[in-house]
Amino acid sequence: MIVAVGLDLVELDRIRSVLERHRERFLARHFAPEEIAYCEAQEDPIPSLAARFAAKEAFQKCWPHAHGWRDVWVLREDGRPRLAFSRSLAQALREKHQSAHLSLTHSRQHAAAVVVLEEREPAGSQGD
Repeated sequence: MIVAVGLDLVELDRIRSVLERHRERFLARHFAPEEIAYCEAQEDPIPSLAARFAAKEAFQKCWPHAHGWRDVWVLREDGRPRLAFSRSLAQALREKHQSAHLSLTHSRQHAAAVVVLEEREPAGSQGD
C-alpha cells in the first residue's frame, strides 16, 4: 500500500551558486561520501548533486519525522538510483514495514526526484 508520495524540484543554478560560495561546507553537510564521489566523477556534477538534493527533500516530504541531511543518501544499484538510510532511519522503516522507491531526472535547468513510500504486510500476517 502506498503511504506517501514526495516530489521535489531543484534549480541547477541554485546548487551551482551555493557550490561557488560554500563548496566544501555544503557538500560535507548535505551529502554522503559515496554521493560526492559519484557526482564528482560526472562531466558536470551539478545535475547529479541537484537530483540527490531533491531526493533527500522528496523523502522528507514522505517521512513524518525530521532527520538529518546525511541520514538519507542515494546509491546506484544495477544502474538505478535507490535510497539508503542511516541505521536509525533504516530501523524505523523496518519497524513500520515500509520501503522507499526513488526516481530521479534532470534537464538543463532543473533536477527532480520522486519518492514513493510503500508499506508491506508483515511476513506471516496474511489471512489464513
